[in-house]
Amino acid sequence: MIIEKKVWPEYFQKILEGDKTFEVRLADFECNTGDTLILKEWDPDTGKYTGREIKKKVTYVGKTKDFTFWNEEEIDKYGYQVIGFK
Repeated sequence: MIIEKKVWPEYFQKILEGDKTFEVRLADFECNTGDTLILKEWDPDTGKYTGREIKKKVTYVGKTKDFTFWNEEEIDKYGYQVIGFK
């Protein structure tokens, strides 16, 4: 499946440079390993696309809705962090 998503300029540039190798998204759409993300640079100041886009193949999808690793108190205190690695 091909999935198109907006990406703000500072994050788009990090993806383009290879420094950002992950996305954190609300799980309000279906996404699976093997899908293609078309990430389109979106300028929130102008409310328009810049015309730049990147295609990336999805290699892993982890969903957090059913996480039971931590209790609610810990989550409220610390929140989540996403860690990318190579």
